[in-house]
Amino acid sequence: MQAARHVVVALSGGVDSAVAALLLRRRGYQVTGVFMKNWDSLDEHGVCTADRDCEDAYRVCRILDIPFHQVSYVKEYWNDVFSDFLSEYEKGRTPNPDIVCNKHIKFSCFFHYAVDNLGADAVATGHYARTSLEDEEVFQQKHIRRPEGLFRNRFEVRNVVKLLQAADSFKDQTFFLSQVSQDALRRTLFPLGGLTKDFVKKIAAENRLHHVLQKKESMGICFVGKRNFENFILQYLQPRPGKFISIEDNKVLGTHKGWFLYTLGQRAKIGGLREPWYVVEKDGTKGDVFVAPRTDHPALYRDLLRTNRVHWIAEEPPAALVRDKMMECHFRFRHQMALVCRLL
Repeated sequence: MQAARHVVVALSGGVDSAVAALLLRRRGYQVTGVFMKNWDSLDEHGVCTADRDCEDAYRVCRILDIPFHQVSYVKEYWNDVFSDFLSEYEKGRTPNPDIVCNKHIKFSCFFHYAVDNLGADAVATGHYARTSLEDEEVFQQKHIRRPEGLFRNRFEVRNVVKLLQAADSFKDQTFFLSQVSQDALRRTLFPLGGLTKDFVKKIAAENRLHHVLQKKESMGICFVGKRNFENFILQYLQPRPGKFISIEDNKVLGTHKGWFLYTLGQRAKIGGLREPWYVVEKDGTKGDVFVAPRTDHPALYRDLLRTNRVHWIAEEPPAALVRDKMMECHFRFRHQMALVCRLL
């Protein structure tokens, strides 16, 4: 008789990953839960939120009668995620640390810990996403050691695994998984990919998982929490005061503490002004932030977008792009933003 497949689930202490573990248990797999501590932070009451989430994840494992492990990636998170976050902001760009965390922590550090230390046949998370593989196909995947050096980029990946949107289009989290490697993706299960959030909550309520069901859903950047974002960033980056300038007549409208604090298109909170103004351009040399009134102002629109290195989930660009030097694609630069059709 074949031994049950071993699946290691990343437990966050929330309802989604708890139900993911429950569903895998129901499928007859040998399930192990792992909580990752990635950041040391205190809430407004001085309580470490990671410790509280860890306790909730442990309770899930007790209820489901599965083994529990805890690992710390605080050092790795600081080096690979948070340092990159600060560096990008300092350059005037707006990074997404959740995407970088998934790439370097969940689907690299945790993935290798699960496979190499716990002997996992596959890993799983509570993300709302799907892949082109069925469960049994995932278990048939083997880790492929890639050649190093000059010929690495020429290494052929057969039977490429695709990242697919979740059935619940509102909760779909493929945006946050857009940098995950092919190696990790081909050995990952997403038990919630075909479910809606409401149905996931119903499953939790019917299976004694009330302690995670009652928790507020985590929103925003995990290491900022409920704190003021500007105050948080200025603990790590030197303030660089500058001016808000109207794009229409170059009139100075107010001052700010750093041009890098603002994202193109966002509403700029300018003291003393009731009407909303929105960021159009940033001058990193002078420290000025140019703003425009109204969301439909022409200065806020662009018909060209430039990007640097592209991460192809399949590891190779599509044949149409190689052949024609352009292709039609859909893109979004923000979670839950409607997909936009453009030429690449």
